[in-house]
Amino acid sequence: MGDDNMNLASRDYSEKRNFLRMQIGSPVTITLPDSDEEITGKCIDLSGGGMSVEISRVFPVGAKLTICIMPPVGCTPMLNAHTQVTRVESGPDDGCILGLEITEVLPTS
Repeated sequence: MGDDNMNLASRDYSEKRNFLRMQIGSPVTITLPDSDEEITGKCIDLSGGGMSVEISRVFPVGAKLTICIMPPVGCTPMLNAHTQVTRVESGPDDGCILGLEITEVLPTS
């Protein structure tokens, strides 16, 4: 028990977050506002307030996107949400990694 508490206490401040991030690697579909256009990618990690998504298209900071994360097995979405781009990083194969803030969780069907 002491070792776990010490590891949490000794993390760099920059690593401390309000929510723990879960590594998930699930497929994600991004729908653009006012459009039926869908872009597929991969959700790298997910937390209570946001996520990191790897896609082949770049969006500017502030862009509003609707995302649907599908679990590896099953047909019901794990998460439907409106998001806003907060960070853009270069990714593999000319793609990018978006940092997305969840602004509204939507009902799953």
